[in-house]
Amino acid sequence: MKDISLKAHPGTEGTVVDVKVFSRKMRGGRGRTEDERAIKRLLAEKEKKTKDLQDDWGQRVENTLAGLELAGDVLNPTTGEILFSKGKTLTKNDLKKLAGVDVRELTIVDDPVLDRIRMQYQRDLEDVNQQFDKQIEYIKTGDNLPPGVLKMVKVYVAKKKRLSIGDKMAGRHGNKGVVSRIVPVEDMPHLEDGTPIDIILNPLGVPSRMNVGQVFETHLGWAISKLGLHVATPVFDGAKEADVMELLKKSGLPESGKAVLCDGRTGEPFGEKVTVGFIYMLKLNHLVDDKIHARSIGPYSLVTQQPLGGKAQFGGQRLGEMEVWALEAYGAAHTLQELLTVKSDDIVGRNRIYEAIVKGKNARAPGLPESFYVLVKELQSLGLSIELVEDQAGGDNGEPAPEPVKEEELVESGS
Repeated sequence: MKDISLKAHPGTEGTVVDVKVFSRKMRGGRGRTEDERAIKRLLAEKEKKTKDLQDDWGQRVENTLAGLELAGDVLNPTTGEILFSKGKTLTKNDLKKLAGVDVRELTIVDDPVLDRIRMQYQRDLEDVNQQFDKQIEYIKTGDNLPPGVLKMVKVYVAKKKRLSIGDKMAGRHGNKGVVSRIVPVEDMPHLEDGTPIDIILNPLGVPSRMNVGQVFETHLGWAISKLGLHVATPVFDGAKEADVMELLKKSGLPESGKAVLCDGRTGEPFGEKVTVGFIYMLKLNHLVDDKIHARSIGPYSLVTQQPLGGKAQFGGQRLGEMEVWALEAYGAAHTLQELLTVKSDDIVGRNRIYEAIVKGKNARAPGLPESFYVLVKELQSLGLSIELVEDQAGGDNGEPAPEPVKEEELVESGS
């Protein structure tokens, strides 16, 4: 038997908050007897809880009956005689005559309080049934473990990490983003009364994505914070613009939801008013400390010969289209050529540059990247006859290559 347990990495810090043991179901006779005993105990507990719920429900119904109108006759369960006729309004004295009658079975003219009590009882009863049914099912089937695993122990470790630049955050409207700067509270913009802003979101992230829900949440949060309210707004039937404006008006805030902000560094007000309010912002589990890594010599893809990607594969950083555009805009031709060839998938150039670095010489011109040969093969697989013709003697335009200049000639011309 092989131990393939996952071990915590050296230097891991945190607080153990929970330990759970999962095991496969044992099918022996002794285990079956224990299971039957446990199921009997759970069924007895379930029956007791159900009876307690019924008694509590009956007591609450009895306390509510005074002053309610009967929707049907009430019969004595023993003799069958009519105790109260339909339409009778019950009093406290009448309730004493209901001894032996199941008050839960009484039919009452529609009453919202009684309906709420009945619905609450049904919900509680359903919760109890689900809870015990789940426990009994677990005893019968055991934990669902992968094939070949008899027992599994999970240790849950909680770690605290302070927010840092590069960490990812998001609101409740798909408005995710990365923390770009963290500044002292005295440098943050503040309201005219001196209240500092906790977080600033870039307004350019709203128009193109059209998730104006975050703006509504900001306005609504500001209004209800002043009124001391809690608001639950459903997804498809939430607060309308008029409702938000009404709340802003009630709270004595500007209907635009904007306020004058002052620069924390100078104290001067900004030129335009800014949307201010309260929203939920969550820290996502994409922390920069977990993502940052550096690559030296590492694995390459078998087909394209380009470095693999990702921290787990000890991969390189991808130079995408937009990064290429940036280098082109700067005119950094040699940097771009190096990144797209010898630092990527030019196998011959890779070896040449290593040799040049070791010998302390200048690197020679790069060769063809491997991705070019992959493209040629793909075109050939489509039935296109493509061959690469190399002119050994010629330059780029087919002209004869110039004669190399000797060192003696350089010395003479320099003197």
